[in-house]
Amino acid sequence: MKASDLFIKALENEGVEYIFGIPGEENLDLLNSLRDSSIQFILTRHEQGAGFMAATYGRLTGKVGVCMATLGPGATNLVTPAAYANLGGIPMLMITGQKPIKKSKQGRFQIIDVVHMMKPITKCSKQVVNGNNIAAMVRQSFKLASQERPGAVHIELPEDIAREEVDEQLFPVRKTYYPIARNESLQNALTMLYEAKMPLVLIGAGANRRCIGSAMKEFIDKLGIPFFMTQMGKGVVSEFHSLYLGTAALSENDYLHCAIDRADLIINVGHDIIEKPPFIMKQGGTKVIHINFSPSSVDDTYFPQLDVTGDIARNLVSLTELAQKQAHWDFTYFMRIKDESQGHIVKYFKDERFPILPQRALKDIRDVLPKDGILALDNGIYKIWFARNYKCFLPNTLLLDNALATMGAGLASAMAAKIVHPDKKVIAVCGDGGFMMNAQELETAVRLKLDLVVIILNDSAYGMIKWKQEGMGFDHFGLDFKNPDFVQYAKAYGAMGYRPASCDEFGSILNDVIDRKGVHLIDLAVDYSLNHAILNELLKNKTCLV
Repeated sequence: MKASDLFIKALENEGVEYIFGIPGEENLDLLNSLRDSSIQFILTRHEQGAGFMAATYGRLTGKVGVCMATLGPGATNLVTPAAYANLGGIPMLMITGQKPIKKSKQGRFQIIDVVHMMKPITKCSKQVVNGNNIAAMVRQSFKLASQERPGAVHIELPEDIAREEVDEQLFPVRKTYYPIARNESLQNALTMLYEAKMPLVLIGAGANRRCIGSAMKEFIDKLGIPFFMTQMGKGVVSEFHSLYLGTAALSENDYLHCAIDRADLIINVGHDIIEKPPFIMKQGGTKVIHINFSPSSVDDTYFPQLDVTGDIARNLVSLTELAQKQAHWDFTYFMRIKDESQGHIVKYFKDERFPILPQRALKDIRDVLPKDGILALDNGIYKIWFARNYKCFLPNTLLLDNALATMGAGLASAMAAKIVHPDKKVIAVCGDGGFMMNAQELETAVRLKLDLVVIILNDSAYGMIKWKQEGMGFDHFGLDFKNPDFVQYAKAYGAMGYRPASCDEFGSILNDVIDRKGVHLIDLAVDYSLNHAILNELLKNKTCLV
C-alpha cells in the first residue's frame, strides 16, 4: 500500500475524528488518502486557526487533536499553536509536508529545517525517512502527546516518502495507567493536614486535564476545607460551591490573597509551572503539599515540603478515605474574606453605563449560558475580569489560555468546542485586537454551519497593554487603532451582525441569538476606564480583615 494510505490508517487506528488544516502540494498524497477515510478533514483559512482548533479538541476530549500544513510558511504558521498546546499541556499532533528528500529539482525553494524549528516547542519532532516507519512513529507520537504532561508533537512527511509502497502494519493502542502514591506519602500528607490550623485547597491546571472533579469534590465535601483555583483550574469543582473562595486571576493584592497569606498549609492539586504562582513561598512560611502526576520542580518561589505523586484522582480518593475532619481547623477568616470578595465582585453586575463594563457583560453572558454552556475567551484585559468574576459549574466550560496567553485563539477555540459538543451552547468573547488576528475563520464557521455567538469587546485599542501602561505610570501612547464595521464584516461572510446601543439591548440580543441557528456576531462597545482604578489601586490599597 502507499505510505500516505498507511499514515491515514495509523491515524484511524488512534481514533482520530478530525484533521484541521490547509494542505499544500506537498500534502496532496495525504489529502487524497483522506478521501475514503472516516476522518473528517476541516479546511481552515489560516494554519493558526487549524492549530488552535486541534488544540481545543485535545483540551476538551483528552485525545490528541490533529492539524496539517504544508512546508515552509505553512509550517511556520503552526509555531504559535505548537507553543500554545505544548505550554498549555494539550495533546496535539502537527503534520507538515516537505519537498522530496531523496531527489529534488527545486533546490532550496521554500525549504527550512522545520523539524529542528519545532523541537524546542514540542515534546517530539521527527521527519519520516522511510515509509515503513510510519505506523511506529504515529503510535509513539500519540503516546508522547497524551502522556502527562501532555503537549504537542510534530511529524514531517516528505512528498516522495508519502508515495512509497510500504507494508501494512499497525500497532495496538493501549491505555496508559499512572502509578499511585506510596502509603508513606499519604500518611505524611495526613500528618501535615492534621497539624495545620487553617489549610486551603488550591486547584490548578493539571487537575483540569483529567476527570478528577468528582474525587476533588468528595475530598472537599468530607473535610470541609475551603478551596480556590488558578485560571486554568476553573470549574474542576463548581464555583457555586459554598466553600469556593475565588480564582487567582491576579498574582497578588486581590482579596483572595488575604486568605492565602493567612493559611498555614496549601494542598496544591494539579500545580502547573506554566501558570503564575498565586502565592510566593517563603522559608518558614506556609507549607505546601504537592499532589500531581509528577514531582514538583523546586525554584525560588515554589518548594513544597511533600510530593504526593501519581494518578491525582486515585490519590485523592485514598486521602479522602483516610482523612478525617479536624475540630481545631478554623475557617472563620476564610469565610469572611469570601463574603468581602463576593461583595466586591458583584458590585458592577447591574451597572447600566454604556459602553458596557466588562463586569456587566460577563454577568449577562453567565445569565444566558446554561450550566454546561461553553465560553471561549481570546486574550486581553477582559480575561482577568472573567477569571475573577465568572463562575463555572463544570470543568472546561470556560476556555481561557493562561499559558502562552496568545491573542487570536478565541474564535477558533469556540469553533472547535462547538464541533466537539454540537448540542451545547457556545459563545466566543474576543477583544477587537485578538479577533482581527484570525477574523477570517468566520468564513470557516459559516461554511461548517456552526451555531455560534461571537462577542467582540470593542475599545479600538490594545486594552491589556493600555492597562499595563497606566499601571507603570506612563501616558497612553501607540496602542489605539481603527476597526472595520464589524456588523457589515459579519454579513459579508454570511453571518448575522449586531451593534447594541445599551446594556438592555445587549441582553435582549444575547437572549435572542443564543437559541438561533447560524453564526451571530455582536459588536459590543466596552468601557475599560475602571481597570486601573480597581485592579491597580483599589485592590492594592485594600485592608485585609483582622
